[in-house]
Amino acid sequence: MNILNLNKFIEDSSLLNKRIKDYEKKRLIRKTSDKSEIKGHIEKAEHNLEFVFDNLKIGYFDWCITGCYYAVYHATLALIIAKGVFSKNHDATLCILIKEYYGEGISKEDIKLINKFFLDYQDLLFYVQVKNKRESSTYASDCSFDKKEVEELRLKSINFISKVKEILREEIK
Repeated sequence: MNILNLNKFIEDSSLLNKRIKDYEKKRLIRKTSDKSEIKGHIEKAEHNLEFVFDNLKIGYFDWCITGCYYAVYHATLALIIAKGVFSKNHDATLCILIKEYYGEGISKEDIKLINKFFLDYQDLLFYVQVKNKRESSTYASDCSFDKKEVEELRLKSINFISKVKEILREEIK
């Protein structure tokens, strides 16, 4: 989702609801009463953060970004399942997050962070696919990700997941 669309959905609930209905028609969003997956998604988010921490030490910064992305994504899935919704699509998940949580514990900055991970992961995935097709090690062997930036993303991911866990504690009571 691009930033322009993200801002439109944050500011215009009727546009957001229309998009959600489109996702429902495509069966990318559905209602669920099975909340047993919440704990598993939080555990997976924490597991991914451990993966990031370990790989940060050995310099796999591209995989650290992927791990941060999945940590945040699993936490987000836990949030929407707590509201009785299951999603099979990253943008649809983001729309549900905006609808159900924006202004109730999740800030615009948090939503933008999640969206940044979605974009960054897609870019990373494309980069990896293209890189694997290259025969020349000149272009394929250099991964130019900044450790400081990755550490900042890791810390933001930790903060976000802590916030999600707090919201879920309140909701599940």
